[in-house]
Amino acid sequence: MDMVQPTVWAEALEVRAERPDLLPIAGGTDVMVDLNFDRSRPAGLLDLSRVEELATWSVDDGVVRIGAGVTYAQVESDLAELTPGLAMASRTVGSPQIRNRGTVAGNLGSASPAGDAHPPLLAAGAVIEVESVRGSRLIRADEFFVGVKRNALEPDELIRAVHVPVTGGPQQFAKIGTRNAMVIAVASFGLALHPATRRVGTGIGSAAPTPRGAPAAEEQLAGELDWDGRAPVGADVVRRFGELVADAADPIDDVRGSAAYRRHALAVLAARTATWAWDEYRAEEAS
Repeated sequence: MDMVQPTVWAEALEVRAERPDLLPIAGGTDVMVDLNFDRSRPAGLLDLSRVEELATWSVDDGVVRIGAGVTYAQVESDLAELTPGLAMASRTVGSPQIRNRGTVAGNLGSASPAGDAHPPLLAAGAVIEVESVRGSRLIRADEFFVGVKRNALEPDELIRAVHVPVTGGPQQFAKIGTRNAMVIAVASFGLALHPATRRVGTGIGSAAPTPRGAPAAEEQLAGELDWDGRAPVGADVVRRFGELVADAADPIDDVRGSAAYRRHALAVLAARTATWAWDEYRAEEAS
């Protein structure tokens, strides 16, 4: 198996154009599992871990640009205030060793329906920056996932960064599994409040062929919230929100859980995260 290890981004793009059969690898936390279990046998690997410019993040005009080499551990330590939902999700990914190696961009590249980073990215309205020798383009997170473990990348493209808006409001992430970390989610949910635009963002994980939002639920909850007066939200409102989130899912039965359980879990997770986020929003005014 070939192993190509560029040290600068331009070189990585050239290799990608010449050898689209090489599988990109950064932290390797997904790729190496597939290789070890012989689920995947690519012609070779394009190791991006030595491209130092990918391992940085920056903030510009209310958007956090997270380089493709930024790890979950970095998100936890450096971006908890700017991207709280993504930081919450990062804390549930595997063990500390995995979080020190795994990257948000790698999670996107794998495009697993159960990827922990996907729900908070959808809820925040993230955009994925991809590039090839032909140029760069931006893909909205809700358009990036095109099938089970399939993404919108062209054969010669690589993920360069993830752009995550600073929503200016509370965010939440929750998942159901046999334990909080080191487990593939049976169902997961991300929520973000966008006070400036009076909008609610959602992200559903592990309960459909691709990660997805719940537009009807977003519209319902945003219309019921007292954005200016910050009055308490009624139990019937969050219950209905949970029902609409569950309706937006398209789960299956598998060894980790039934479709019926996933729908029920999503309804509970959605109602709880909405309550937590709104309580936090109300507390911000009091402080």
